[in-house]
Amino acid sequence: MSFTDLESKAAPIRLWGDVDAVEPQAKSQLYNIAKLPWVHGVAVMPDVHYGIGATVGSVIAMRGAVSPAAVGVDIGCGMTAQRTSLTADDLPDDLSRLRSAIEAAIPVGQAMHKSSVDTGHLKTGLHGWHEFWSGFDDLAQAPARRAEAKAMKQLGTLGSGNHFMEVCLSDDGQVWLMLHSGSRYIGNALAQHHIEKARGLPHNADLPDPDLAVFIADTPQMEAYRRDLYWAQEYARRNRAVMMALLRQVVKKKFQKARFESEISVHHNYVAEETHDGQELLVTRKGAIRAGLGDMGIIPGSMGASSFIVRGLGNGAAYESASHGAGRKMSRSAARKRFTAEDLIAQTKGVECRKDPGVIDEIPGAYKNIDEVMAAQSDLVEITARLRQVICVKG
Repeated sequence: MSFTDLESKAAPIRLWGDVDAVEPQAKSQLYNIAKLPWVHGVAVMPDVHYGIGATVGSVIAMRGAVSPAAVGVDIGCGMTAQRTSLTADDLPDDLSRLRSAIEAAIPVGQAMHKSSVDTGHLKTGLHGWHEFWSGFDDLAQAPARRAEAKAMKQLGTLGSGNHFMEVCLSDDGQVWLMLHSGSRYIGNALAQHHIEKARGLPHNADLPDPDLAVFIADTPQMEAYRRDLYWAQEYARRNRAVMMALLRQVVKKKFQKARFESEISVHHNYVAEETHDGQELLVTRKGAIRAGLGDMGIIPGSMGASSFIVRGLGNGAAYESASHGAGRKMSRSAARKRFTAEDLIAQTKGVECRKDPGVIDEIPGAYKNIDEVMAAQSDLVEITARLRQVICVKG
């Protein structure tokens, strides 16, 4: 499927998917974004829905500027997946003990490790830990100092909301591990700090939406934000790497013969410096992954739907991007009003997971149809594996 041009009178807006299915609030946001004088163009993914400042499922290419609210408060949020040597036949009929072991090894929700994880003895596949933590001293002082102890203990933790860890089966019967998380409290603290800083700058006084306040290149404020932003993005990547290493330990203890292929890890709330249309641009992906030619990516469904391992097709019209998941079709509060625990049990049949009222807002019925989302972006990615979860751990 190709895109639809929303006929913006400002920067171009290209949308993949059903235009009529996009809620009016989200459309208004897209037009507001396009009006910003720094915007080169906007690509809208088929999982698009209303967000704070910028829509979730939007790719914003800017010239010499970036909007911290358009990145989102969970800086670097993303996915990691890993194929194992195990098959469906290796798994027991009752998966509750494996789920409990995962929950015991990796803190979920508001929980954190009692002390910082010893990354020196954990096979994360990442190097430069000393240099990474040394960079903490250069972050925005007030939020960083308040969050230092928590940042150390939250590294390798899941969080709550739509974050999850899963054991999945591909169509060919292979066992995959998959997880979704971001930069935890430290990313949120840094994001909120810089969003407030941006709102107070004179050049943002007359914006169509104050949540779209930007930092401009070659200013102290922009340099401070980019320093904190890139550190938080790296924290998110390392957070997922530590979790995946802990998850492998659990699986290895249960299945000693298990072997693991290389990880696939992608951000879907982040900023990257890229060249498109012959111009150097700052590309913000809020609820979108990079899908350059040959790039491997992960597009999850809800906790009762399929997820996909994909390979990017490098579509320049979308700034080489694709959706980050199914995307919500109703708010969390609306989902809690509409669905019951009985609905959750029915919609997650066959999945070892929480089925209590505390996760009703994550019920599959609150999300768009992932198969329709994938069909709408067939010119952005090709599917290399289709997964279905058999265990889903929520915060």
